Amino acid sequence: MIARLAGLLAAAVIGLAAAPSVAQTCGRDDPPCETPLGTYRVALPDGDGPFPAVIFLHGAGGTGRGALGMTGTIKAFTDRGYAVLAPDGLPWRDDREGGIWSFRNDIMHGPGRDEAAFFAEIVADAAQTHAIDPDAVILAGFSAGAFMVSYLACDTPDAFSAYAPVSGGFWRPHPASCAGPVRLFQTHGWKDSTVPLEGRVLRNGQFVQGDIFEGLALFRAANGCEQPNPSGTRTTGDFQRRYWTCAKDSALEMALFPGGHGVPAGWADMMLDWYEALPVRALPIR
Repeated sequence: MIARLAGLLAAAVIGLAAAPSVAQTCGRDDPPCETPLGTYRVALPDGDGPFPAVIFLHGAGGTGRGALGMTGTIKAFTDRGYAVLAPDGLPWRDDREGGIWSFRNDIMHGPGRDEAAFFAEIVADAAQTHAIDPDAVILAGFSAGAFMVSYLACDTPDAFSAYAPVSGGFWRPHPASCAGPVRLFQTHGWKDSTVPLEGRVLRNGQFVQGDIFEGLALFRAANGCEQPNPSGTRTTGDFQRRYWTCAKDSALEMALFPGGHGVPAGWADMMLDWYEALPVRALPIR
């Protein structure tokens, strides 16, 4: 799967290079950028690239435009020199605007999408038209977007330089194992009742959200952690953080905050501080 994702990005770069590069603004209030598999929007920092980037995946029923409307979070990224790429999920329900991600095909109301290929297209397109650095991209997301991030982190840990799910993990049945090692920063609200830490039963048992701590155990195993207990703890404002230092080039941390289901204030800067303290990681050849 890791080699496949590297191949997807290489193919996307070659395919896009065959067409002339056309600068598009693709901001929140502009027409979105288009790739063969979907659309996305962009918020760029000041200055000249190449820029590191955060792909931010919206929650269920959301849109890339809505994600760029999280002005505090987006400004925190762009103020630090990061571009933000906000893709659109697939149409979810006929009676409501917004989309969903194909992390579990059985929850889709129609055909799913190869999201790995879609994100590879976005990276390749944004590298051409928005001067992002394809080797410095964090995949982050909220709620259903965090579910998507978690599954890709498990399946394709080397596809992005780091992963940052907020308020979401896996669904039951959990994956049997993850490819790993991975660099992942998990954030979750202590009072979250939409995606509780222990999971939640939906549609009279048709679906069951997974346990966030059980998901962390999968990532610890992938990272070669010999002990379940954390290597250490730290506090950043209201965030209570636990981290595990295990296999070379891996990084695993969890931050709990006292609120509910949302992207908390201060998350973007805290996550970037964590990311920028990591050693540079060589990604697969594109």
